[in-house]
Amino acid sequence: MNRIRRILCPIDFSETSRRALDHAAAIARRYRASLSVLYVFPNLPVMDVPPRHLGAGGRAEIMADLRQFVASVPSSVRVDAHVVEAAEVHCEIDIQSRALAADLLVMGSHGRSGFKRLMLGSVTESTLRITRCPVLVVPPAAEGATRTPWCLRRILCAIDFSVESVAALDYALSLAQEGGAELTLIHAIEVPPELRDGHVADLTDVDRLRAAEEAKCLRKLREMVSEHARQLCTICTLVDEGAADHVILAAGEARHADLIVMGVRGHGALDLAVFGSKTRQVIRASRCPVLVVHARDVAVLTAPVTDGLRPAVGE
Repeated sequence: MNRIRRILCPIDFSETSRRALDHAAAIARRYRASLSVLYVFPNLPVMDVPPRHLGAGGRAEIMADLRQFVASVPSSVRVDAHVVEAAEVHCEIDIQSRALAADLLVMGSHGRSGFKRLMLGSVTESTLRITRCPVLVVPPAAEGATRTPWCLRRILCAIDFSVESVAALDYALSLAQEGGAELTLIHAIEVPPELRDGHVADLTDVDRLRAAEEAKCLRKLREMVSEHARQLCTICTLVDEGAADHVILAAGEARHADLIVMGVRGHGALDLAVFGSKTRQVIRASRCPVLVVHARDVAVLTAPVTDGLRPAVGE
């Protein structure tokens, strides 16, 4: 079972980050977890302009705004607010999540606009490339979480039979079993190997090969889940043909998914080509939150808890 005890929610005061905060608070209530809300002031120098640093007055002003921003969090949630400054926002988020020993990061997929913007969208994608922590990405189209604890009724888990998607399945199974949710495992057949190699004589062969590939993938999906696990929650399997991101998004819409779970490569191995091809498109276009899980996250969930965030700059 998932052991979510500490949640970190980086925000940039945008409406999307408010939705992320609402989801983080709902999850914290569900697991009786503590919630840390973080604002990172970017002080990266731009061309010949030296970096801007927060003085005591600027830090106090942002902290006052941050306290007002988190005032909507239910009183039953243990919440603390932190302001730090750093040249690389995504790197600082990763540093803070490690210091906190966070079990979950909750972030918005899009950020503020304007000259002084913190582009949370690009920061979120950069954070996903380096963090070892599971990340719940909340897109603008996602329904806002209520003041009640997090409740999942329908979960969609993308499977490509890699070790990363097995880790995602472990996490998704745990969530479904905890809340009695319906879990759908989905696999996208982009191009069967025989069709890709051009060894097809006619349309009859095409249909036969597609049917055979679909049957094989359905069998593999079913074999991934034990009979015992099937007794603890409702599990469905689905195979469809098309680009993986389109298949996942369409299934999420059709099944009114409350959550999409996807696995990605482990820390240090997630490059732009891999991330950009599928996961990024799902995150950007999804109408429900997307949980991104690394293969090593199963071990991270039970890691020892350390003491709090590291001291903020200047404190």
